[in-house]
Amino acid sequence: MISSLESELVAAIRNIPDYPKPGIVFRDITTLLGNPRAFRRAVDELVHPYAGIGVAKVAGIEARGFILGGAMAHQLSTGFVPIRKKGKLPHETVRIAYSLEYGVDEMEMHKDAIRPGEKVILVDDLIATGGTAEAAVKLLRQMGADIVAACFVIDLPELGGRRRLEALGVEVRTLVAFAGH
Repeated sequence: MISSLESELVAAIRNIPDYPKPGIVFRDITTLLGNPRAFRRAVDELVHPYAGIGVAKVAGIEARGFILGGAMAHQLSTGFVPIRKKGKLPHETVRIAYSLEYGVDEMEMHKDAIRPGEKVILVDDLIATGGTAEAAVKLLRQMGADIVAACFVIDLPELGGRRRLEALGVEVRTLVAFAGH
């Protein structure tokens, strides 16, 4: 049974068929972000289990993870760490390469963004195959982060991303799930 929160969030997410290629339904959260009530409810629900447990940082994956992560960091009174594509950060960075459907990409964060042992929550808008999130987890762990959870508004469970992160021992929190791609 779908809760009122799930119904509200699903209604606030725009579905764009055949984007970026035929057969894919793109789940666009920009409409959720533009809806004050849905945006607030999503952020509140993402942070609720982690309030008061000493989270030091929220790390957001470029780009929608920045929006959600900034809001979550504000709610939790923590710092925010951007995880960006290679070459976008101005100071000394650490980097990790990861596989994409058609090739390899790299992401990085500032070398001084996380201190060893800090509790960190990772956030992005959606988890699909989990490759980007897995790389972010490995990058954060490389810096000594204690990853409390990885949070996403949307899960595409058929693509296996949640299982991939859970296999790394990471708690995964999602708010809504959609069938298919």
